[in-house]
Amino acid sequence: MLKITFLGTSGSAPTVSRGMPAIAVKYENQLMLWDCGEGTQRQMMNYKVGYGSINSIFITHPHLDHYLGLYGLVETLKLSSPSPKPVNLFLPTGVSFGEYGFVKSSKMKSGTLFKTVDFTVGAYPVRHCRSAYGIVFQEKEKIKFHEEKAHSLGLQGKMFQEIQKKGKVKTANGIVNLEDVTWVKPGRKIVYSSDCLPDNNTIKSAEGADLLIHDGTFDGSLKDEAKEKMHSTVEDAAEIAKKANVKRLILTHISPRYSDVSILLDQARSIFSNVDIARDGLVVDL
Repeated sequence: MLKITFLGTSGSAPTVSRGMPAIAVKYENQLMLWDCGEGTQRQMMNYKVGYGSINSIFITHPHLDHYLGLYGLVETLKLSSPSPKPVNLFLPTGVSFGEYGFVKSSKMKSGTLFKTVDFTVGAYPVRHCRSAYGIVFQEKEKIKFHEEKAHSLGLQGKMFQEIQKKGKVKTANGIVNLEDVTWVKPGRKIVYSSDCLPDNNTIKSAEGADLLIHDGTFDGSLKDEAKEKMHSTVEDAAEIAKKANVKRLILTHISPRYSDVSILLDQARSIFSNVDIARDGLVVDL
């Protein structure tokens, strides 16, 4: 299971329908938060994302709208259990955090930050402010069996484990090599640009991604304002998605000025067809 829940999708200030930036990513038994804006823990309650299950939190850059909810959330975790589960916290330069025994703090930086046997989470620099990063989730590729063919060649029972360890196995039909009965399933990839100007770093990092979540603060007519404030227009984001050859684009960090997002969607779809506007509570299963 790989599930993305958008907890907050507004840019800079909340609205009646949009909270501050936060995204929950659930992979099997691992729950990650990408940014933690004001009110994130309440949004997790609203959208049934159990905050007690959090394994790691990544703060993309040192602007208050992206990390102010962190303090209340961690304090709630402390109060909710005499021995809270460990949480890995990745912070950009400029964000300080108190001492909690169950929280292991590390600095956000380029490269791999967190890994399990199934996936890695890394970061890359973006153009927004000092110590601003995008995030890359990369699932590891998996070996899958052509089961009908494997059985026809005599594989059965523990032979499936043996052939994965040794690369070949002897059956009643002779020697069978691993590559004869398997195929490689590519790992899924999600990239979150966070707040940023359009950048080649995002194009490179998002190449071939299953999902790109990109800053879409402004419509195309406000390109100068977007540049001044170090954000992207929806047209910028669509161009990035097109150049990176991603499968799907979701725009977030929507300026509070847009109560109707149809103009944003129309502009983006004129450049890249498979695009949606995030809303609070949106769930995406990959």
